[in-house]
Amino acid sequence: MNWIEIVGHTGALLSSITFMPQVYKTWQTKRAGDLSMNMMLIVFISTIVWLVYAIELTLWPVIVANTIICALSVLLIYFKLIFK
Repeated sequence: MNWIEIVGHTGALLSSITFMPQVYKTWQTKRAGDLSMNMMLIVFISTIVWLVYAIELTLWPVIVANTIICALSVLLIYFKLIFK
């Protein structure tokens, strides 16, 4: 693995974990009132767009990162809907 692949995988890892603290806190407190549904929908749609792009070009770090971010954003949207 060359240095640019390491940079790509590191960026993918860091991007993937950005939503984890928010998902954990929302699950723990069972409160999602302060979360912006618009922001979560934009993140969800943007990850779908990134996934289409990355799959077409076989960019594994981007595929992995956006798959995780997509799953976490779906969880936050779900929490927003059930934790009224």
